[in-house]
Amino acid sequence: MKFIDEAKIDVEAGDGGNGIASFRREKFIPFGGPDGGDGGRGGSVFAIADRNINTLVDYRYAKLHRAKKGEHGRGSDCYGKGADDVTLRMPVGTIITELESGELVADLTEHGQIALLAQGGKGGLGNIHFKSSTNRSPRQQTDGEPGQERQLKLELKVLADVGLLGMPNAGKSTFIAAVSNARPKIADYPFTTLHPNLGVVRVGPERSFVIADVPGLIEGAADGAGLGHQFLRHLQRTGLLLHIVDLAPFDEGVDPVKEARAIVGELEKYDPALAAKPRWLVLNKLDMIDAAESAKRVAAFVKRFKWKGPVFAISALTRAGCEELIYAIERHLSDQRRALHPEDFSNEAHGAPDEAGSVEPDDPRFARTGD
Repeated sequence: MKFIDEAKIDVEAGDGGNGIASFRREKFIPFGGPDGGDGGRGGSVFAIADRNINTLVDYRYAKLHRAKKGEHGRGSDCYGKGADDVTLRMPVGTIITELESGELVADLTEHGQIALLAQGGKGGLGNIHFKSSTNRSPRQQTDGEPGQERQLKLELKVLADVGLLGMPNAGKSTFIAAVSNARPKIADYPFTTLHPNLGVVRVGPERSFVIADVPGLIEGAADGAGLGHQFLRHLQRTGLLLHIVDLAPFDEGVDPVKEARAIVGELEKYDPALAAKPRWLVLNKLDMIDAAESAKRVAAFVKRFKWKGPVFAISALTRAGCEELIYAIERHLSDQRRALHPEDFSNEAHGAPDEAGSVEPDDPRFARTGD
């Protein structure tokens, strides 16, 4: 299915049915009094988050979503029937805003979450409501209220704990395939990743986190170069960014430090808040460098890049260094959750790997695949 993460739709709730002015007419009862019923309510339009959907493709082509009107009231105290509501199923992580004003309507962050998009109109009142001791034959009635109409923008931001940044062919897809259950397309040419990929990394029986891999950035992405930077929206909900750098590019004229600085620059252009998120440096493809040379190259890169944060040197292809990295990520995310929700950890010991930090040889996360 084609991955679509933006759409614009029109939603129209149903109008309420009109109330009716009617009088009871029966043999031998000349003055039966009012018996006009109320109109039924119009149908409303709702959105519901569904974890089984991962794209907005249905709303790219189906623009108008309209609920039916309520039935009009009738005589003999008969009320009009209310119209059925319309429910639109959307991926978890969808943000719904007003198209013109940008006002937030709903942020669907949990499976089963329901949000009202357009309120159906109330039904009008029949003349039975206007009867009084001084008005025995009321001829008043009210029309139903109009349903709400809105133009909405849908924007999907995937829910992940960790996001991957890097140039095309930096090894992001190989990394996510090495440590998670994701199986993205991997090839020896740039831009093999055309849409975000999510992978679940399981660190223990009840300990896991989600990694998001987005298409690679290049210098000038803010101006539309490459695939642009619109996919960066999928990293805005993450708690940690991994900046993956190819430390052994095929082209000797490519400077890894210059490319890493270009990524940081594009990040700051897109969203300063995203650039301010915790970010770790992951130097990849050490399998292509001699062991004696790799330490020198890592130290030289960190010095030239003037990096003072966490640094991890790995080979995504051979999984070297990946185990240490994923345990460090799990501890970092656990500390973040503890800081945000200390009440949830009041009776829990801090989770950590065993003393050796080992993983069983048959652990499926580290099983070789046909990369």
